[in-house]
Amino acid sequence: MSSGVEADIVLDAAVVLTLGMNRLLGRGGDAAGRGAQALAALAAGRAEAREAALAEVRTQERALREVVERNARIAALAETRAKIAADVALPPPLEPGEESAQELTAWCAATDPLLDEAERHLSEHLAAQVTAQVFAAPAEGLRADTGAPPPRRDADDAEAQRTLERIMARLLPDAAEGERRAVAEAARLLAAAGTAEEAEGVLHEVRLRIRDANRRTEQAREEARRRAAEREAAEQAEAERRYVLDSITAAFEDLGYEVQEGFETLTAGDGSVVLTKGAWPDHSVRMRVDDAAHVRAAVMRDRPAASEDDRRVDVEREREWCEAFEAARARLAEGGIRSEVSWRLEPGVRELPVSAASRQTRGRAGQRERRRERPS
Repeated sequence: MSSGVEADIVLDAAVVLTLGMNRLLGRGGDAAGRGAQALAALAAGRAEAREAALAEVRTQERALREVVERNARIAALAETRAKIAADVALPPPLEPGEESAQELTAWCAATDPLLDEAERHLSEHLAAQVTAQVFAAPAEGLRADTGAPPPRRDADDAEAQRTLERIMARLLPDAAEGERRAVAEAARLLAAAGTAEEAEGVLHEVRLRIRDANRRTEQAREEARRRAAEREAAEQAEAERRYVLDSITAAFEDLGYEVQEGFETLTAGDGSVVLTKGAWPDHSVRMRVDDAAHVRAAVMRDRPAASEDDRRVDVEREREWCEAFEAARARLAEGGIRSEVSWRLEPGVRELPVSAASRQTRGRAGQRERRRERPS
């Protein structure tokens, strides 16, 4: 854009943390108040009070994230419990509200051992389930009829069953069904093992398959965490973008400008809006906000300048806009949105461009006029 200004935007840490907390809470609530304390101290120049308020916000935000992680683990274990039909107790998730950071941290500390115990019980249930299936299958169906060694004693079977169940308990309970099936297929061969050497060979294969299944399960967990982090980053970026856009809209409305078509235009198309004023019949300001990091704005003409007087008015409008932009920057800084001007074109340096929307409108009007002038 020509005849305008560009500025880089930096959100204050209190804003970023508060937006994150509000998303985690799913509403505004007390989080906005905590961030407001830090911003108020910033505006008043009270560095020590600001740092204290900001430290409180950081602590609360970390505690909330810890709760969200535990709630996610509870949900994952509940899903595993349903898949393997296990009767294992799980702690209820916590819906954070007015709890302090200390209370949230204490809940996490009390919940962690319960989750570890639940995961262990789920693994044991899965191990017992597979082991029971293995030794319930008739051994005759697992071996050829000819050349089969004599059946083993009950004591041997009992020991093999205990060993298998102990090994199977190492399988992570949230292993995929295909992984569990591969382990179970190897384990089923144990019922048909005729000698201690054959049994040990089967158990060794079971250990290898459990190791591979756990490795792939950990990879799946890591991939799920990566996707969650990407969603989190995208949601945070959108929250920051909306905060900046909403704040800019409010700042210029307070200064007497109107935002054409409302706030919704900021989230569609090229991300730009048009600011107008009642005393500006021929001028407007086109503004574009890129994410929450960069803003560009330019004074535009709605119709071409026809005289030197029009150009004099152009310079007046540009100066008025520059003053308004600086006033808006000050207002935004109070809300934790700092801006650094990276490029500026002084008033009167260039002839103002004519807005594309105005040219298109005039073009369509001219076409309609020419059609009316054609003879019938």
